[in-house]
Amino acid sequence: MSKISRRQFMTSAAAIGAASTFGFPNIVRGQGLNEKLQVGFIATGGQAGSHTGNSHSAGLQAIAFADVDKNHWSGVLGKEGWDKATGYTDWRKVFENHQGELDVVFVATPDHTHFAPTMTAVSMGIHCYTEKPLTWSVQEAKLLTAAYAKNTSVVTQMGNQGHAGNGWRRAYEYIKGGAIGDVVEFHTWTNRPVWPQGGDRPTHTSPIPDNLDWEAWIGPAQMRPFADRKENQRRGPYHTFNWRGVADFGSGALGDMACHTTDGIYAIMDPGYAAIVEPIIMTGPVKDQWPRGMVIKSTYRAKSDRPGFTTYWYEGKDEAGKPYMPETPEELKVDGKELPRTGNLVIGTKGKMLVEGDYWDNTRLIPDTKRKEFGAPKKLLERSPGHHQEFFAACRGDKPREFSQSNFSYSGPMTANIQLGNLCARAGKKLELDENGLITSDPKINDLAWREPREGWGPLVMNV
Repeated sequence: MSKISRRQFMTSAAAIGAASTFGFPNIVRGQGLNEKLQVGFIATGGQAGSHTGNSHSAGLQAIAFADVDKNHWSGVLGKEGWDKATGYTDWRKVFENHQGELDVVFVATPDHTHFAPTMTAVSMGIHCYTEKPLTWSVQEAKLLTAAYAKNTSVVTQMGNQGHAGNGWRRAYEYIKGGAIGDVVEFHTWTNRPVWPQGGDRPTHTSPIPDNLDWEAWIGPAQMRPFADRKENQRRGPYHTFNWRGVADFGSGALGDMACHTTDGIYAIMDPGYAAIVEPIIMTGPVKDQWPRGMVIKSTYRAKSDRPGFTTYWYEGKDEAGKPYMPETPEELKVDGKELPRTGNLVIGTKGKMLVEGDYWDNTRLIPDTKRKEFGAPKKLLERSPGHHQEFFAACRGDKPREFSQSNFSYSGPMTANIQLGNLCARAGKKLELDENGLITSDPKINDLAWREPREGWGPLVMNV
């Protein structure tokens, strides 16, 4: 099993940037073109249920799967026609034993275990759909961007389902139609975290349940004892949900929601890597968990077709329990309205636009008089048939590779930028970066952007 050194990473990453290569998918390797795509699943419980369900409905054939918790295996074995799929608790066995049979793999594990199976699949020429955030770290995202560019027969998709929706497309059409002038600021806020953050490492330990492979759950992270929920607690500190707030395993509110709630920013602005990322507010330092609340500011460079702009990310609550979010603008107050609990406020040189919700579902100009005056924007972008449908069509060869629109040439740099927010929180200070996303203001912090996988838990193969 391969082990990736920091030196190997830095050599690769310097040349990656926001690379993108278009091509067409493999001929179906499992049974032949026009027959069922043969699929493997890395995780079958929780969010993975969306992928097992969509794959089953689309007529894919499950060959093998891995889930560290055997209580989740029914997500595959309980589906008609999939009862003979081979199950494991260790994701590596799926590739070691079934590489030649698989056309497609879905990865929906906790954040810290996204990278290794995803890189393995892409490097083996297996189409890969990975949940958001694509990776736990900045460098992992850059490496997957590079792997997608090099392995030109592989179709990929990150699980930011709203990217297939019409909301950001409508926002794009408003902006390109001149409705608010040049964009100067995006303000994005979320109601997350809805799990514990701001705390220390648990001091208690618990026996490992018979149904759980804790070694495989920890994967590339440093080993620590299992801890279950205490009396009167709904969930334990790690498996199956609260890992999101633990810095070794999850990416906090940024990792959980920014791939959804800031998606339109990347789709509309094509920003490249941020020039500056800085923590404006933190309720405390990063300890075992991410802070309870943060406000992160990112500054992006100008391009030939637009000026530079700034983004603000708000998460969590202050000491008094007040949510971090922007003030309600006058353009909403005149209509007697307040900001929704999650969304985006887009500020331009000639007006403002409100995006309600996490997935850019409802996009409109404010105030209402401005919306009515401008009218509906001219349609400029093709609409999507659906997030999974895009991916399946490209995997089958019915559509070109890039028809899967949240592919790693898009979602890789996006994830790297999002994880830069968490990186500046770890550093506790402003970071300045070059156009390749490498930190120049304090280069040693680049080391924090990469974690050497625990022995044996890196990718089985890495072709970048």
